[in-house]
Amino acid sequence: MMAGFTPFRRLAIIGIGLIGSSIARACRQHGLAEEIVAIDRDAGVRDRVVALGLADVVTGDAAEGVAGADHVILCVPVMANAALAAIISPYLAPGTIVSDVGSVKGAVVKDVAPHLPEGVFFVPAHPVAGTEHSGPDAGFAALFVNRWSILTPPEGTPEEATRRIRAFWEAMGANVEIMTPEHHDLVLAITSHVPHLIAYNIVGTAADMERVTQSEVIKFSAGGFRDFTRIAASDPTMWRDVFLTNKDAVLEMLGRFNEDLLALQRMIRWGDGDELHKLFTRTRAIRRGIIAQGQETAAPDFGRTPAPLPPVKADPA
Repeated sequence: MMAGFTPFRRLAIIGIGLIGSSIARACRQHGLAEEIVAIDRDAGVRDRVVALGLADVVTGDAAEGVAGADHVILCVPVMANAALAAIISPYLAPGTIVSDVGSVKGAVVKDVAPHLPEGVFFVPAHPVAGTEHSGPDAGFAALFVNRWSILTPPEGTPEEATRRIRAFWEAMGANVEIMTPEHHDLVLAITSHVPHLIAYNIVGTAADMERVTQSEVIKFSAGGFRDFTRIAASDPTMWRDVFLTNKDAVLEMLGRFNEDLLALQRMIRWGDGDELHKLFTRTRAIRRGIIAQGQETAAPDFGRTPAPLPPVKADPA
């Protein structure tokens, strides 16, 4: 456990996919919660959570799961947050801190905050970490190590609640940044959302080309196509919600991207090798800077392998 961090008494995680299961694993490994409650409406997911020993309590009833919790994390697609917040609201105890892991923050604040009762605090979070895999088996405790987690507490959030969630993410190895929901959504539109959209689109374009069969796309994808389109395997429900809830920022970034793409098209059309070389030199330096800051390596999953979980606590019953 991180020095100075007081474990949560009862941590409820709603949605046990890649992020939710990784949080459960990290909390087990670092002793960040006395009791972990895993909540998922999918019976198959719940069975896997039990088999993997990720939680002390496993339930499909969100209201039952959050009762008595002092920290609740929503790990569901962004557009599911409003309905979920309405369901759990009557069962949240005063002093509970509610958070999330969504890739969009403005919509989350708008959808969740109005449902929370007086005395319950909301500190949205976005761990900028992940792989293209999903489900409870995909998670691993080291997923957040040296990755950024962005907190976007709404105006008026008590500093102590924000400090507590900051310490929680830092205890899992993350670097923490605090910004407004609006700024977060603009930054992530260009660093995450638009790249995913382009990856999805180029895979669709390649598959639709009549003169290149799908088998050839797969057969010859050992180079740039394979590496560039890895993120196109990401969860479709999650990314559908991201684009629909952050559409203003995404459309703004897409407009700027299209302008730059037209400029690049002109360079190629007119044989402007000098400008192409300048552009590629500048972008290579940016890419190398990402690696230098430890945000990427050549190894899959940043070279990490899932660590074994500690023994599951014995059922007192």
